[in-house]
Amino acid sequence: MTSRSLARRALRLGAAATSLVLAVGLAACGGEPETTDGKIKLVMYYPVAVGGPLTKVVDKLVADYESTHQDVDIEAIYSGTYRDTMTKAQTAFRAGSPPDLAVLLSTELYSLTDAKMIVSYDELLGGAGKEWLDSFYPALMKNSRDGAGTTWGIPFQRSTIVQYYNKDLFRKAGLDPEKGPTTWDELVTMAEKIKSSGAAPFGIEIPSTDYGYWMLQALAVQNGKEMFHPDGTKVYLDDPKVVEALQFLVDLGKRGVMPTGTIEWGSTPQDFLQGKTAIMWTTTGNLTNVKNNAKFEFGVTPLPAKVQPGSPTGGGNLYIFQTKDRKRQLAALEFVKWLSSPERAAEWSIATGYIATSPAAYETEAMKKYVADFPAALVARDQLEQAVAELSTHEEGRMLDLVNDAVAAAVTGQKTPQQALSDAQKQAASILQRYQ
Repeated sequence: MTSRSLARRALRLGAAATSLVLAVGLAACGGEPETTDGKIKLVMYYPVAVGGPLTKVVDKLVADYESTHQDVDIEAIYSGTYRDTMTKAQTAFRAGSPPDLAVLLSTELYSLTDAKMIVSYDELLGGAGKEWLDSFYPALMKNSRDGAGTTWGIPFQRSTIVQYYNKDLFRKAGLDPEKGPTTWDELVTMAEKIKSSGAAPFGIEIPSTDYGYWMLQALAVQNGKEMFHPDGTKVYLDDPKVVEALQFLVDLGKRGVMPTGTIEWGSTPQDFLQGKTAIMWTTTGNLTNVKNNAKFEFGVTPLPAKVQPGSPTGGGNLYIFQTKDRKRQLAALEFVKWLSSPERAAEWSIATGYIATSPAAYETEAMKKYVADFPAALVARDQLEQAVAELSTHEEGRMLDLVNDAVAAAVTGQKTPQQALSDAQKQAASILQRYQ
């Protein structure tokens, strides 16, 4: 095991210990449903994985709901990163005091169902919610349903990876500011022009920490290969097209157009806003952050293609947890319906940059006005036509560690892309064998 892996696992043990304190504290208050002044009390965990004051947006949504649903009291608990939130939810569940609902990665579906932590929306709806369930974008629902078609999650803060570029730096480098790269070859050519002209220290940044697996999946899709089987039991990490995709990522650093070594997920938007890189790949969930803080003109485009265009979807779903109180579960269901309504989905999208999760949201007056003034808000939505499901398997946490470690080993030169992915494939096959 590498020192990097050991460090990550030590951090995870620390997070688990912190979560145990939280769970014990909740359990000490009693595992049975609580009410305040006769109200139904719901507890929701949610993460923040992008820049911007999203906690204030969540607090406003909760306050708006409570103002029109005075029989419900919702405690929305900011719980760190997606990984932190999953750890806390697992620990609280094991302690007998789970949250009523949580925003967790859409890819955690199999981990949550394997542990019997969540209840399906089909069960809660009793067969009466087909129209609602079918109202969301099909590409987003690929990570909301299992292989049998059962719906376990509702799309909420969902995304695709998009390409941001600094138009001012493009002008400075003699490039067309209205045209971002549309192919891998154009990406390399434009990044080299940015670098050689001195317009910016680097032409491109593609982050490789935390969500390195996501970026690798995007590159693999563009190279014509999906990295996993839809039932979550197999991965194809050592496929030649995936190896070629990782090699392309490594070569960007070797060419000098991208920083060598690992590139931090959290610092990439700041590097872009500070002019350290002319192009970055990151979630559309950073769109409003960039819009509000960029001191320059910027563009947003779909990701470039090699064999084909494409991006995996990403982000979080709303899950309802298994509890002893059906009344509370149904109250959580009503809150989820409200949060995912066209008006609220539009409000959330405008405030954050995440995709509004249903076509109806884009027909609201608020969204029509917003996209008319800011067309970049449509890029991630339009990219759904070429989007694939995000990497999701049984033992998801272990699987993502394997892929992230492989990406890190390759970009830091510890292993060749072929060696890194072959080693990861062997470990992944061993982990997933019991589910086949």
